[in-house]
Amino acid sequence: MMKRFAEGASRIFLACGFTDFRKQIPGLVATVTLNFKLDPYNSSYVFIFCNRRKDSIKVLRYDYNGFVLATKKLLDDMKFQWPRTPDEVKEITFQQVEWLLQGLEIDQKKAHHQVKIDHKNGCF
Repeated sequence: MMKRFAEGASRIFLACGFTDFRKQIPGLVATVTLNFKLDPYNSSYVFIFCNRRKDSIKVLRYDYNGFVLATKKLLDDMKFQWPRTPDEVKEITFQQVEWLLQGLEIDQKKAHHQVKIDHKNGCF
C-alpha cells in the first residue's frame, strides 16, 4: 500500500538521518524547502522521512490542491534499513523504495541490474 504513494513519481527523495515525527505537513514542507532546497509543491516528487527509532516512515507528496501525508509504523521490533547521514537528502529509485519497505538496504550490492537489449546488441 505505501509504495503506491511513490508510483509514477519522477523523483523520490529520502531524508537521511532521522526526522522529528512531531512535525506534520507544514514542518516537513519547511524541511524540504529550507534544508534540502527542493520544491515540495512539485506533484511528481515524493519525500520520505524516518523517525529516530527507524520503525516508522512518513511519505509526503503534493496532490495539486494539497498535500498527502502517509505513515507506516512497523511492529514486532522491526526496523527500516535507513541511511544514517544526517541533514542530507538522497535521490532513490522506485525499486529502492520497494527494497526499503521490505526491510532491505536501499543499496543492494548483489541485485541484478537492468539490461537494455535491442536488435543491435542482442545476445543471439
